[in-house]
Amino acid sequence: MFVFLLLAKAFALVHGQGTRVGFYSASCPQAEFIVQLTVAAHFQSDPAIARGLLRMHFHDCFVRGCDASILINGTSTEKTTTPNSLLKGYDAIDDAKSQIEDVCPGVVSCADILALAARDAVVLTNGPRWLVLTERRDGRVSLASDTNNLPGFTESIASQKKKFADKGFNDQDLVTLVGGHTIGTAACQSFRYRLYNCSNTSANGGDPCMDAAFVSQLQKMCPANRDGSKRIALDTGSSDRFGGSFFTNLRNGRGILESDWKLRTDASTRAYVQRFLGLRGELNFNMEFGRSIVKMSN
Repeated sequence: MFVFLLLAKAFALVHGQGTRVGFYSASCPQAEFIVQLTVAAHFQSDPAIARGLLRMHFHDCFVRGCDASILINGTSTEKTTTPNSLLKGYDAIDDAKSQIEDVCPGVVSCADILALAARDAVVLTNGPRWLVLTERRDGRVSLASDTNNLPGFTESIASQKKKFADKGFNDQDLVTLVGGHTIGTAACQSFRYRLYNCSNTSANGGDPCMDAAFVSQLQKMCPANRDGSKRIALDTGSSDRFGGSFFTNLRNGRGILESDWKLRTDASTRAYVQRFLGLRGELNFNMEFGRSIVKMSN
């Protein structure tokens, strides 16, 4: 806990945002507790909101900074786009905001509520707890076109690196934050092309860079020419539990998204995958994830 407090303070100073831990301790001391209880209640009804809230926080921060612009309703807003329209968790944020407004009207920003909710959601999946810096301000601009800045599921490593570097992240941050896919899912339509009729296919018709038995398993879950909206866990066998098993699956040819698999094809990103696996100097994924997401959320 002490480590994350120091990190949080350091990132606040580096980025000059003015955010700090415990900003609402006097103006709305119940705020963080209300968010925690609300997220827990929604999680109990639907555990899938954990991955939704984490992804929502990432998508919000990666576009215009952590300003809650992803929550803005209207035509041609970030919320209306394919990456965001089906995210689970919007109702949990609305619920927490409504309860907080009842006790502290006009005090707590939606951006801070989302940052807190993402942390609390990860904790509920046995992930790390980090100290959330608060005092963000809500944005008033939300453009669907801005979501083009989000990394895509076919993104090359060079493009992923550039997009992350443009936001001030290094290669370790990239690999670490992508590791959040440990509780993620993807629609069949986002990776089914890797299972059938690939340009360089294996004997069973799938991507030769994927484990053959795994390809056969995925083909059963995502049949060709069937509903592409069915969602599949990105961390096979551990989709509801946060941890480093995502990197074990990558090593074993069980990386579902092309962009995830490519982390093993580049020397610099592969080095961090190996370190999260305990090779070439061990890195603790949960601790590093806490550091990188504090950096991102500030």
